[in-house]
Amino acid sequence: MAKNTGVDLTRVRNLGVIAHIDAGKTTTTEHLLYYAGAKHKLGGVDEGTTDTDYDPEEQARGITIYSACVPFEWAGHTINLIDTPGHVDFTAEVERSLRVLDGAVVVFDGQKGVEAQSETVWRQANRYGVPRMVFVNKMDVVGANFARTLESVRSRLTPNPEEQGRPVPIIIPIGSGGAADSRTPFGGVIDLIEMKAKFFDAGDFGKTVRIADIPEENLAEAQEYREQLLDAITDHDEKDLVATAALKDLITSARLEGTEADPAKLRQLVREQCLARKIYPVLAGSGREHIGIQPLLDAVTFYLPSPLDRPAVVGTDAKGKEQKRKPDPKEPFCGLVFKASWHPNGNRFFIRVYSGVMKPNMRAYNPGKDTKENVAKLFHVHADPARGLEEVENGPAGDIVCVVGLKDTVTGDTLCETAHPILLETITFAEAVVSQSIEPESGADKDKLAHALEVLQLEDPTFKLKVSEGQTVMSGMGTLHLEVKRHRLERDFRLKVRAYPPRVSFREMLKAPRTVDVKVEKLGDKPAFAELKVSFTNFKTDKPVSVFNVVNTDANPVPVAFLAAAEKALFDSLQTGELGYPMMNAQARLLDAKFDPQVSTEDAFVAAAIRAYREATQDNVQLLEPIMKVTVTTPNQFVGSILGDLTRRGGQIDAQEMSPNGDMVELISRVPLRELFTYANEVRSLSQGRAAMGMEPHSYEPAPDSVLRQLMGE
Repeated sequence: MAKNTGVDLTRVRNLGVIAHIDAGKTTTTEHLLYYAGAKHKLGGVDEGTTDTDYDPEEQARGITIYSACVPFEWAGHTINLIDTPGHVDFTAEVERSLRVLDGAVVVFDGQKGVEAQSETVWRQANRYGVPRMVFVNKMDVVGANFARTLESVRSRLTPNPEEQGRPVPIIIPIGSGGAADSRTPFGGVIDLIEMKAKFFDAGDFGKTVRIADIPEENLAEAQEYREQLLDAITDHDEKDLVATAALKDLITSARLEGTEADPAKLRQLVREQCLARKIYPVLAGSGREHIGIQPLLDAVTFYLPSPLDRPAVVGTDAKGKEQKRKPDPKEPFCGLVFKASWHPNGNRFFIRVYSGVMKPNMRAYNPGKDTKENVAKLFHVHADPARGLEEVENGPAGDIVCVVGLKDTVTGDTLCETAHPILLETITFAEAVVSQSIEPESGADKDKLAHALEVLQLEDPTFKLKVSEGQTVMSGMGTLHLEVKRHRLERDFRLKVRAYPPRVSFREMLKAPRTVDVKVEKLGDKPAFAELKVSFTNFKTDKPVSVFNVVNTDANPVPVAFLAAAEKALFDSLQTGELGYPMMNAQARLLDAKFDPQVSTEDAFVAAAIRAYREATQDNVQLLEPIMKVTVTTPNQFVGSILGDLTRRGGQIDAQEMSPNGDMVELISRVPLRELFTYANEVRSLSQGRAAMGMEPHSYEPAPDSVLRQLMGE
């Protein structure tokens, strides 16, 4: 029987858990589910038994690859939780999740603090204006330091608190490190709102929480952090929020009178400041030691936004006029498809419903493609597909639902009502930087491989395909990204494939702007006519290639079909530059056109557009190569060897920072990707296995002439 999803939107939380790889994100997520009763046994990353890392590839590698949505209940709230990857190769999963989520928990390793991918996911959350909380995990690890991690968040992620908000602790740890540590081992947390200590019974995996007075030896530290909290939530001038001003007056009066402020009023003020991204509440704990997770769950319900707390989504109608949709079931329906996944019984499409109600048996309109889709049934999906789909009666505003078997819809598409069209902004993904040729071991599997690759491309917008000189070339965000795709071809599609060594995905860019006039008067032996004036410039937009038609058809009535054919030919030509690589930041503008009603055809205008492109790019393109931001954290004694190796690879050192305790150094550099395919192994060799590295795309820069000559076979 279908489940009725009539829920109170104020008690819904669409939550993402984001972090650098190995910060303990999936272990934390596993505990959230366990304490909420969504599962009856704790799983482990090392054992491959976690609910959100259900894919065999994730279980084998011990990392998250695919974002997974798990609905559960806590304290009368419905939480749609999405666990996201921490590895840079799979950052697209984070991008599309944050696009549709209302709030996020950012997990940090209490020993390592802010790491390379931490900065990336924080920037992604900034891009979509997502309110968030900070969870300092692994406080049980030797060397964990809450204050140091807090300072790294302040200095690296929120250096300008007036514009970027500030991290503000509301839960602090009692001790740090393990039993073998010389300091007080981590054993519980202090709630700065209630000014109480909380201890967690290890005998039942932390389910039993004991509330006690703050230990005498921790009281001074707790009072100091409490004062910092009160200062942070009362020093913003929120003139438009009457409730906030009134609450501040109450809290300020209580402080002056030496009385305790009401915890409920404190929570309300923290919530308002969190929603406005003035502050980021900070908590501490350890998923591995089962400490501090229930306070995190409570904080999700207390402080992170419901769908009603988020602004109305903005889009355009068929005429380009701005349209808005509030998160209200009474509004016309609209939703965004943020993820597609292959399934043998029909592809699954995950949709964030922004307004109205999505219903079974409806005809949903896709305004981006001007098509209609049949929505037979709606489902909620557990993280593990083996546990099946849960059919629901409807998908109201604020919900995340799944639809099976859409025909023309892909990630980033809008679905809405035909009578009330709205096109939402799509999701922008990073460019692929690594390519690899692939072919089936058996020629009979050629069509089967092509189909399988199309399926993988449907799922993953950063996975690209191209046929070049008879070879199928797949491109992605890194060597691990492509390796996972190859394994899926073998495991899910039972294909034996032969893959060639990875290679860099270069780009091309115009050296200088150029305007060309071209004329076509013959196609083969037959008379034809098309004349075009086209300007080509470097112009950076959200898309690498753009084509605009500014021909004045009132004064020059060229048929629309002819100009559309020329536009498409220009766009297709710009996809591959003169050297065979995609163009970047290329813009073509159709300035003028002439036609002959007797002999002009669409083919003639296509030929003219291709000729214009060739004249504009001849001896006028430069080769660009991807540059990666590389972060290496290493013991001090290996700095010289690693710096020398980075320099040998053409790296530019941007920063060299010593850790507060002086035993580790963080090196940040920019290095050409072509020098990094084996770097992860080599940096471990240079440091006796003690250095850690991470990298992410930074930019594209002109490639040296030697690289160009090598590509040209000279």
